[in-house]
Formats: sequence, structure tokens, C-alpha cells
Amino acid sequence: MAVHLVLLCASTWDAARDAVFGDGALNERALLEAGAARALPLYSPAVRAPSARCAQLADALGLETTVEPALRGLDYGEWTGRTVGDVVADDPYGYHAWLTDPDAVPHGGESIRGLCRRTANWLNGMEPDTGHALAIVEEAAVRALLLHAQGAPARAFWHVDVPALSTVRLTPSGHSRTIRLEPVLRYVSDGHGAADAVVGAS
Repeated sequence: MAVHLVLLCASTWDAARDAVFGDGALNERALLEAGAARALPLYSPAVRAPSARCAQLADALGLETTVEPALRGLDYGEWTGRTVGDVVADDPYGYHAWLTDPDAVPHGGESIRGLCRRTANWLNGMEPDTGHALAIVEEAAVRALLLHAQGAPARAFWHVDVPALSTVRLTPSGHSRTIRLEPVLRYVSDGHGAADAVVGAS
């Protein structure tokens, strides 16, 4: 059986300059949308990154998940806890290097290439008989896994846009994987005039 993997992006809609490097709680909008959803009993196994927001999203969706350390978010080093605007003002050259060189580590943490290599090793190590799996991960990990699935270089990292609370389906297709990006919440009638949200429905 081939591996069919769904990536669920645990991020929020924070304004770019207000976004904070590192882990943090989901904002109110994300929690409200996630709390309205019900998970389809389709994915086994279901894993998540060890961050607080990934745990929070799994709980909001009522999903039982196993923590996968290899899917942890990018290590931002000295930038952790700071806003993008603050870093840009304090270290504009370092920030520019980070956006243009996948090997740059101006924050002293992990490089983009390092993240891509780590997540690719995890994906390559999945057992062929895994079947349909779900991974709740940070936006950076989704980008990295998409690059690997398509054989794209690490320098293309910033050319991948992953909406908050979106799902990405990776399915085998020859020697690569096809990609489908869709909203995490797809609404269906519950037969009583209300709408329930289904995770990963197609």
C-alpha cells in the first residue's frame, strides 16, 4: 500500500510584521474555526509536531495524535519570541540573508536547508504500508515537505505559500507526489439546517 499523507498547517492569520518567530498559541480565529470542525476517522497514523500550537490544534479537532520530533518547527535561535518587524529593524542584513540563502543562520538556529533535510528524511522513512496518514505541522515544515515531494531546491522555500489551517495532500504519482492544497474546513449539511466542518474532506 502506498503512503498517502495529509499535512495540516497549524498557523494563524497574524499580520506579517506582527508574526512572532517560534512556538505560540493559536489565535482566537484559528481556535474558533478548528473548534467547529470534526475529524473524519480516516487517518491512521496521525502524528503532530511537538509545538504547543500543534497540540492545541489536535485537541481542538478532537484528534488523538503521536508526537513526532522530526516534524518540529524551525529553530529560530536568538529570534525566538521576537516579531518579524523587530528583527527587520534590528538586523535587516541578517533577515535579508535568511530570506535569500537557505544555508544562512543569522539567528544562530537551524537553516532552511537543515529543516528541509530533516523533514525529507522523515518522509522518506515512512513505511510503504503506512496507508493514509495525517501530520499536524508548522507552516515551515509544510513548505519543506512540499519542496521535497516535488524535488524542488531549498532556495524555493519562500516561493511556497501555505494558508493558515489548510490541508495539503501528498499522493504517490510515479517517482514524485501530486499535491493538492485545500481549506481545512469543508462544510457539509448535517441534515438539520446547520453546517459541520469536515477535516480533509474532498
